[in-house]
Amino acid sequence: MKALTEQDIRAAFVNCSKGEVKRLAVPRDLDERPWGDLDFLGWRDPAAPDRSYLVAERDDRIVGVSLRFPSRQRGYLHRSMCSLCLTTHPGDGVSLMTARKAGPAGREGNSAGVYMCTDLACSLYVRGIRVPAPGGRLKESLTVEQQIERTRGNLFGFLDALGVAGG
Repeated sequence: MKALTEQDIRAAFVNCSKGEVKRLAVPRDLDERPWGDLDFLGWRDPAAPDRSYLVAERDDRIVGVSLRFPSRQRGYLHRSMCSLCLTTHPGDGVSLMTARKAGPAGREGNSAGVYMCTDLACSLYVRGIRVPAPGGRLKESLTVEQQIERTRGNLFGFLDALGVAGG
């Protein structure tokens, strides 16, 4: 993913009002992000514990979506798998992230959801840069590059479900 500025990020959102985009908390450490290792930029809103944001590059277009997830905690013995990167986490390490659809469907209240790593670090788990709890990444016959492509395909499938067209 190419490095983004705050202005790039704010201009990318497709399922928020202009006022919501203006008020959303953009990370202040953009210069420190490992852009070359990211398939998307994801972050949690420090002021709203049930809100996260995801910005992805698709076909030379930057697309951002606002996500919501339940704040309830699961027991540590419960494990769930991320639908994007296929990493498993104990407890609340995976959450159902829902997003309003883009355009008229979203204004009517329609949404789509996907189970994702709650910390939104899927790109780093796939590349082995961030290590999940023991048993979090299964040994696969796919190469890391193939796993990255699968993760990106899963991400784009979710964006398609939101009505965010590529290109």
